[in-house]
Amino acid sequence: MGGIESLRARLLQGLVIPACPLALDAGRRFDERRQRAVLRYYRDAGAGGVAVGVHTTQFAIRDPGVGLLAPVLELAAEEVRRWPGAASGFVRIAGICGGSRQALDEAALAQRLGYEAGLLSLGALAGAPDEDLIAHCRAVAEVLPVIGFYLQPAVGGRRLSFGFWRRFAEIPSVVAIKIAPFNRYQTLDVVRAVAASGRDDIALYTGNDDAIVADLVTPFRFPGEVAGRRSAELRIVGGLLGHWAVWTRPAVDLHRRCRGIVSVGGGVPADLLRLGVEVTDANAAFFDAANGFAGCIPGLHEVLRRQGLFEGTWCLDPGETLSPGQADEIDRVCRAYPHLADDAFVQENLDRWLR
Repeated sequence: MGGIESLRARLLQGLVIPACPLALDAGRRFDERRQRAVLRYYRDAGAGGVAVGVHTTQFAIRDPGVGLLAPVLELAAEEVRRWPGAASGFVRIAGICGGSRQALDEAALAQRLGYEAGLLSLGALAGAPDEDLIAHCRAVAEVLPVIGFYLQPAVGGRRLSFGFWRRFAEIPSVVAIKIAPFNRYQTLDVVRAVAASGRDDIALYTGNDDAIVADLVTPFRFPGEVAGRRSAELRIVGGLLGHWAVWTRPAVDLHRRCRGIVSVGGGVPADLLRLGVEVTDANAAFFDAANGFAGCIPGLHEVLRRQGLFEGTWCLDPGETLSPGQADEIDRVCRAYPHLADDAFVQENLDRWLR
């Protein structure tokens, strides 16, 4: 088994896939050494893949004056290829953005560099009807297997209907969907649409950083006639998350625990539900929920900076900084939830990763 079928099998197992941040130096230039270090961190923490060129990597890498999309994708692909025995199983996902011409060019670039799938953002098609969106998705899927992406509007996404997702699920080369609207009604739209399609080879991944544990342990069941069956039950099997770009090793343990509970059935322990609340509280600080997510990317950079993986919190846009009070909130959750952090693991390995 190879190609798209191998990819499907790995995604359906359920993986921890961090959305990779962009390492910059004080001059806001690409810091290749630290970019490699953070990729090695994800590998050694037990992640099953990485998504590069996505929102967490900063969409501005595509700006003509920045020109970092190809260099960042190329470095990440080359780094993974260097890992002995690891590259074959480590899922490589590239963010795909823009209108049809741009998206097709980005998909072709990712395919040439060895990426296995494209996480397809539709934010640039804000006013397009469903018919045009589906045609766009089909065209990209002919170049590279596609992962659907329901991104919350607060950070550049758009509202997508049940009808859109029902038709999206019919595209043969769709391998997964990242569900990240931060909205339970819209999350249900996606899962119900996949159930209605009858597809059992589309992996569902949470991007709802505010509901990670809830998504991973919830059975989504839709009674009634669904795709020729009386009922369908689906599970969200993994996460493709900006939140998992930091404190990744404990995230791998949390995912493993959630999947273990699902595999044996029965109830969800109260302490796991409590842990889910703690994860959401930490996410609120990292993602700057109090300020409409304005500091979400520098918030992740700040956590990596404190651990030594990043040198600073710099973003491509000089105006994109920590919000007032956000550092204090990060202090608070670091004190409150040391069991969610992996500071000791990072310190043990940092010198090796930075070589």
